[in-house]
Amino acid sequence: MSHFRPNLPLRRRSIPPRPAQCGIALVVALLLLVVITLVGLAAVRGTIMQQRMAANLFDRQVAFQSAEAAMRAATARIAGNPGDIARNCQAGGVFCQGNPFDDPNLDTSKIITVNSGTGTGQFDAGGLAASQPQYVIENMGNWYNPSTSTGFGQSANSHNYGAQGTSTTAVYYRVTARSGDPAVVGDRAVVVLQAMIKQG
Repeated sequence: MSHFRPNLPLRRRSIPPRPAQCGIALVVALLLLVVITLVGLAAVRGTIMQQRMAANLFDRQVAFQSAEAAMRAATARIAGNPGDIARNCQAGGVFCQGNPFDDPNLDTSKIITVNSGTGTGQFDAGGLAASQPQYVIENMGNWYNPSTSTGFGQSANSHNYGAQGTSTTAVYYRVTARSGDPAVVGDRAVVVLQAMIKQG
């Protein structure tokens, strides 16, 4: 015997309504994107700053080496080239500033630009340098020569034995060298070095 089941209507499950979307996920994503962009920009800025510092340090080292080469070139030329001497700073009425390159009274023809080549007192700054270095030689006069001391001051009674202090003096020159003319090198580094050179 078969049982007959009448068709019963299907019951639908009641689905709760979805809440309205507020877009909070989009706001969070945009905020994260802004934060990541700021971090990236800070990293790029730091990298660019370090690159500039490294380039400036390299430029200064090249300028320093160039100025030191000019100092050596001037030292090699002092004895045999009296025409390179700009002025006698011990003479009366002559005032020599600490940096002769800043002195408006200095004869600019006495600012010697180091020639490139292989001879004495010549130096080729090369392509890395902004320009050829320059130097100024000034005669500072005759002064005490410490290498010829006769013993004065070595003992309390040295004057009893005829010691009269130093027996000779020496001519001292002041050499001021710079890596290049600031009007020529532009925004590149300029290094100025100065030394006292005893002749002989």
